[in-house]
Amino acid sequence: MKRIIQSLFLVLISCSVKSQESHNVNPALLNKYWSASWISCPDAPKRDYGVYHFRKTFELSEMPKTFIVNVSADNRYRLLVNGKAVCSGPARGDLYNWYFETVDIAPYLKKGSNIVAAVVWNMGVYAPVAQISNQTAFVLQGNSDIENVINTNESWKVLSNKAYKPCSTDNGSRLHTYMVVGPGDDVNAALYPWGWQEESFIDKNWLSALQISAPMPVGYGTDNMWNLVPRNIPLMEERLQRIPKIRRSSGVTVNNDFLSGGAALTIPANTTVSVLLDQTFNTVAYPELVTSKGIGSVIELTYAESLFKGEEKGNRDEIEGKDIRGNYDIFRPDGGIKRLFRPLWLRTYRYIQLDIATKNEPLEINDFYGMYTGYPFEVNASFSSNDKSLQDIWNVGWHTARLCAGETYYDCPYYEQLQYEGDTRIQALISLYVSGDDRLMRKAIVDFYNSRVPEGLTQGRYPSNRIQVIPPFSLYWVSMVHDYWMHRKDDEFTGSFLTGIRGVLDWYEKHLDKEKKMLGPMKWWNFVDWNTAFPMGTPDGAENGNSSIITLQYVYTLQQAALMFEYYGKQQEADHYRSIASQMNSAVYKQCFDASKGLMANTPEKKSFSQHASIMAVITGCIPKGNRKSVMEKVLQDNTLSQATFYYRFYLTRALKNAGMANLYYSQLKPWRDMLKIGLTTFAENPDPSRSDCHAWSASPNYDFLATICGINPDKPGFSSVKIEPAFGELNEVTGTMPHPNGTITLNLKRKGVEGIKGEISLPSGLTGTFIWLGKKVLLKPGLQKIDL
Repeated sequence: MKRIIQSLFLVLISCSVKSQESHNVNPALLNKYWSASWISCPDAPKRDYGVYHFRKTFELSEMPKTFIVNVSADNRYRLLVNGKAVCSGPARGDLYNWYFETVDIAPYLKKGSNIVAAVVWNMGVYAPVAQISNQTAFVLQGNSDIENVINTNESWKVLSNKAYKPCSTDNGSRLHTYMVVGPGDDVNAALYPWGWQEESFIDKNWLSALQISAPMPVGYGTDNMWNLVPRNIPLMEERLQRIPKIRRSSGVTVNNDFLSGGAALTIPANTTVSVLLDQTFNTVAYPELVTSKGIGSVIELTYAESLFKGEEKGNRDEIEGKDIRGNYDIFRPDGGIKRLFRPLWLRTYRYIQLDIATKNEPLEINDFYGMYTGYPFEVNASFSSNDKSLQDIWNVGWHTARLCAGETYYDCPYYEQLQYEGDTRIQALISLYVSGDDRLMRKAIVDFYNSRVPEGLTQGRYPSNRIQVIPPFSLYWVSMVHDYWMHRKDDEFTGSFLTGIRGVLDWYEKHLDKEKKMLGPMKWWNFVDWNTAFPMGTPDGAENGNSSIITLQYVYTLQQAALMFEYYGKQQEADHYRSIASQMNSAVYKQCFDASKGLMANTPEKKSFSQHASIMAVITGCIPKGNRKSVMEKVLQDNTLSQATFYYRFYLTRALKNAGMANLYYSQLKPWRDMLKIGLTTFAENPDPSRSDCHAWSASPNYDFLATICGINPDKPGFSSVKIEPAFGELNEVTGTMPHPNGTITLNLKRKGVEGIKGEISLPSGLTGTFIWLGKKVLLKPGLQKIDL
């Protein structure tokens, strides 16, 4: 396991192939209709499943320095120029905010004849839940008159590709769980238009594209099918990722040569073969399979995070007595040479099984590998200590976070690929602390703002083509805005969400039980945590009224909102929010705190108790300051309480810090150590039996190693001041660096005796702050300074 984690760390830092940067759109295209047209295939149903190829040839008398185009499609596209892949998209949004990419294709062009092409697909009723759609369409608009020569219109050619049909459409029922990432691809190579993206391909039998509507930027037009907005995140990274291991095979003798592309694996005629491959760590990639010959063969590729023995996963490294279950693709070779199969959408896997049946001609597998993909985060932080095992947690946590970040944050890459506020708040903080890249966080905040329903709440996940409202997650969206406000000086951006914040808080205020001054009965799905005591994650009192947990989460959010509204000069609203919060805090303590147990009950009836209720009571200050430590000691020691899962332990840590017990954080890392012991290379959704082996809400140590152990936190909005209050626990030495808008914060600290500390702290230019150790304070200034207390 140690070797795998070290290998994984090398993968994480070797991101040598970068995504192409998105270029600036011509401002004129943002305030009028485009001269290009949305186009489609004339003989294709508008909203059904289908895969389509578009192409256009054009001449260039000389090589341009730049050749910028704006591209989008519904559902998705992959753009190629002169046979070379340029980019994929669009970034997921909704019909009101339909993203387009702006890319410079000049590096792919040549003097003379050129071909620009795109494969566009619509998954129809099989589409991922994260995919919103109107109908099949493609658009490409030149950024200026020079590039307008390739604007989409009827001069483009189009073909409906009959080689594709959906498969693996029953994932949820087969795996007995919620799985909504879309179908697999069943591709019949005999029907595929091989070489369609090349200039030499003859397209005389293709149809002229059908013009369907004028592209309109958001804020313009009267009958829009999509409101176009510029992509606000970079293009995804994509790079080669070899599969290193064959774990077992039957029906043929196999060695690793074909996995390196060194020699073909030949499957004899009329043979049935199964080969299990092991990436050795969980990944997200486009698998690419290259085959020759083998006409009439069938290759089924099954993807899984783990193998199963019955319904148990057990140690993820072990395969004995286990089988593979998961989503799959099918490729049907036509006997051609060097045929490349690549699924339209990414796959998540540690294990891949190739199940192959040949007919009368032997099949050659020339190569098989993955093209890793994801949001192009870069590591700009570091953490180390005298406990070297924490490095494994750091590496696996960051790998988890990366696999859960694409065009949106994903709750999990295998089962859902949906962006939920509860997950995303934690993911965004990890991004800020480890990478410093805030663009995906900004997009997430905007996505949730755009999801609002008439009642004022955000949807619980978004983008989504199914409506799901989780009221507590709307509160976490407000917390996300607060987090961004504290970490970035961006007043215009943050201030634009005050209206949405009001809507969320007003909804909750309307649900107050005026007699008890707690939240009354609430509709929708009031999810808090996937523990075993909460049916569907919903605590006592959520549906019939007076849940202390959700009431206190509302208090927590009101406290954050009051700070923001006060900052923006809205003192009356800030005072109102503080008043409600104070009244509810007092009411919850009076009615739900059980003095004999020294704990907060879930409801005023005091029939059930959870870690969650006391956690929120300590975070909000509902528990008097002098009692918080004793309450948290009971939270940690009383096993009769319903327990916080990996997800909610993020808030357990916030409570420990608020109780002055942050030094206990280090001792609370056992769940993460236990996950590493069972071969997990990403952190799971829940303790076993866990559905998802990769869930970024469980990667919170990557935030807390810096925010709690190193103790680095913003002390004022915009991170204009820093507070550094380390919590070593049993550690003796800690080194950490993290990105700040002004540069890098660095610390290197060691214990000195029983209660002393010494070392160095460096702050970037323009940043001041305070260092705190056992109640002693030292003012910090820009540059390097010694600490000796």
